[in-house]
Amino acid sequence: MRNKKVEFTLHAEDKLKRLTRIGVTKEKSLEIIENPEKVVSGYYGRKIAQGLLSKDLILRVVYEEREEEIMVITVYPGERRRYE
Repeated sequence: MRNKKVEFTLHAEDKLKRLTRIGVTKEKSLEIIENPEKVVSGYYGRKIAQGLLSKDLILRVVYEEREEEIMVITVYPGERRRYE
């Protein structure tokens, strides 16, 4: 995955702008894609990587993995207990 280019949809970019106040950044999203705590299958063959954001929150990153790139569809925080 390290050699693939990572792109963010306009929707994902917008979400990142709104979530910066709770520590969500592009860098944090990329870190979770590269070293997720867990990866689950999403709709349409997408993957959802998740990692810790705080003691009680996780960040979920929905993405499509293509041959030469990774397209981040959206990012969103969730309660840790809900997704464990």
